[in-house]
Amino acid sequence: MSAPLPDVLAVVRGHLLGPDTLVRAVASGRRRSDQPRWKRVEVRYVDLRAGRRLQVTSYDETQAFTANYEVRPDVGHSPAAVAVDELLAEPFGNWHVETTTEQHQVRVTKKLEGLLHTSRRTEPAEVDRGHDRDKDRLLPEDDPVFRALGLADANGRLKPSRQAKYRQVEEFLRLLDSSLTDALDKGHLRTPTAEDPLRIVDLGCGNAYLTFAAQRYLTGVRGVPVHLVGVDVREQSREHNAGLAAELGVDADFVVGSIAGVALEHDPEVVLALHACDTATDEALARAVGWDARLVLAAPCCHHDIAAQLRATPAPAPYSMLTRDGILRERLADTLTDALRASLLRAEGYRVDVVQFVESQHTPRNTMLRAVRTGTPAGSREEYDDLVATWHLAPRLAELLGTSS
Repeated sequence: MSAPLPDVLAVVRGHLLGPDTLVRAVASGRRRSDQPRWKRVEVRYVDLRAGRRLQVTSYDETQAFTANYEVRPDVGHSPAAVAVDELLAEPFGNWHVETTTEQHQVRVTKKLEGLLHTSRRTEPAEVDRGHDRDKDRLLPEDDPVFRALGLADANGRLKPSRQAKYRQVEEFLRLLDSSLTDALDKGHLRTPTAEDPLRIVDLGCGNAYLTFAAQRYLTGVRGVPVHLVGVDVREQSREHNAGLAAELGVDADFVVGSIAGVALEHDPEVVLALHACDTATDEALARAVGWDARLVLAAPCCHHDIAAQLRATPAPAPYSMLTRDGILRERLADTLTDALRASLLRAEGYRVDVVQFVESQHTPRNTMLRAVRTGTPAGSREEYDDLVATWHLAPRLAELLGTSS
């Protein structure tokens, strides 16, 4: 039930200014009529040599900014209280607040009222107030899952050769975390329970880095009941991953099958696809649409299909200079492919963001398609038709969805 927004934010303020009880808080999204300064903000308390501080980490499109604020007995005027008041004045659309005993979800309605949902924990949560860089990571590198996956050694130290993979996993978890929070807060995704956990599938899972890391983070850190399924064409991968699942004691199944042809017992609500090669990404997106998945996170790999089509047909005037040089033609193919994918998904009733997955120094394939099922088609079909006609393109995703011109 909605309530006046100042009253709801006053409840949030009380929890944010609880240095002994706050576990973590996240602000994200925007209100209907305004845009906050930051894409996302995380709040928690840390214990430094100088004493306890309120730590605020603010994210823009490309990087994070962290500041620590002094906590004093005069709560109403302390630097921490001032920082909290400034955050609450930002037009965020959602707040997710975790305390030692409760979890609170706040959503701002179109009428600028506040919807507050509170659930009690089955047992008190522990608060981690460490301030080391490792502590800021969603999953520390000495987590048992990374030892099982071979990213860390027996002592929990990350192997130098696996730094890039660990970075990819960490950044993917951040995107998954914020995307789930936003989808839950806005009602696009149901609240999972122990009896009916959130159903997630990782298509083309390979060695299942994402599958295991996502399961570990969502269940162990966020307390979200999930059941994950990893799909790969190789029986060897299934056997290896099933053995790790048994070793780690996690609720995950692994099946052999292609992305286009795999049959699952239950339709997944969240679809993950990391670096599926070329049109395999199109197959993953098409399966997600067919399953009516509520959230899709796909990081495309190579874009050979559209690149080949650009090589086969002269560029329309006056754009020949964009395809004359091979490197520019390949980059154009990347951009066209993902722009067309986003347009097709919007037409199917998804809100789509094309975001940076991980910095380019860690992987050249650093684009992420994030799609949330809203049920309301968006975008211009005429604009899409004009683009494919101008460049003489036949996107594979349009063929799979049965929407080819």
